[in-house]
Amino acid sequence: MPLDFNQQVINEFRANNGRVGGPFEGGRLLLLTTTGARTGARHTTPVGYLPDGERVFVIASAGGSPRHPQWFRNLVAHPRVTVENGIFTYEAEATVLAGAERDEVFARAVEADPGWAACQEKTRRTIPVVALTPAQAGPPRFAGATPGETMGLVHEALRRELALIRRELTATGTVLGAQLRVNCLTLCQGLDNHHKGEELMMFPALRRQRPDLAPVLDRLDEEHRSIAALLTALREVLAAPAADPGAVRAEVERLTDELEEHLTYEERELIPVLDAAVG
Repeated sequence: MPLDFNQQVINEFRANNGRVGGPFEGGRLLLLTTTGARTGARHTTPVGYLPDGERVFVIASAGGSPRHPQWFRNLVAHPRVTVENGIFTYEAEATVLAGAERDEVFARAVEADPGWAACQEKTRRTIPVVALTPAQAGPPRFAGATPGETMGLVHEALRRELALIRRELTATGTVLGAQLRVNCLTLCQGLDNHHKGEELMMFPALRRQRPDLAPVLDRLDEEHRSIAALLTALREVLAAPAADPGAVRAEVERLTDELEEHLTYEERELIPVLDAAVG
C-alpha cells in the first residue's frame, strides 16, 4: 500500500535531518506530534513554522479548508506536544493565540507569504495561530549519533537558516517586513545561545582533557568575539524603526562570510576530536 503524502514527507524529513524536497524544499518545516483528542493516539504532521525567538508559530490553515486540521483539534485537547526540527526533538506547550496578538502574528505571516491570506479568503473560519514554547522536560534529544555529528547538524541548520534569510532579503522590497526582522533577530539569538553553550561546556571540557588544543580553542574564542560584534551590528541595524533592507542585507553578508569560515575551521579541528572521545 503506497504511503500517503504526509508520511512520505515525515520519512524524508527524519532520514535527512530536516531536509526535504518537493513543495517544502528550502522552507521552514517541523514535525509536530500531537495526542488524539478522542483516541489518545499519537499523530505526527509536517507543518510550516515562523521563527519567534525561543518559540515558533504554526498556522492551522488546512489550505483554507472550512474545518480546522486534526492536529489543531488535538492540541486544543492536549496542549503538550512534541516538536522535531531535524536537529533535535523537544517537548513544547501549545498556546492558541487570541485577539490582537493572533491578528498581529497572522499579519506578519501574510506579509512574509501572501499564501496565508489566500487561505483565509477561502474559509469563513478565523485561521488559528499557535505558539509552541519549549517545555521544561529535560534536555532535547539530538539527532546526531555522536557529538561530532551533532555539531555538524547544528552547523548545517545555521547555514540553512542564513541561506533562507539571505534569499528573503534579496526578494524583499524597500521596506523590511516585520517577520523578516524577527527571523534575523531569532538567528542572532540562536547563534548567541550556540556559542555560549560551547564556551560554558564544550570548550572548558576540551581544555581540561586536551591541553594540546589550546591554540585551536583560543582561535575559536576569538572568532566567537568577532561574530558577537557582527551580531551586535546586525541588531543595531534591525533596531531602526524603518530598517533599510539593503543595510540589513550587507550586515547579513558580512556575518555569513565570517561565520562560514568559523564553522568550517571548527568542524575540521573539533569533529574528529569529539568523535574519537566516544569511539
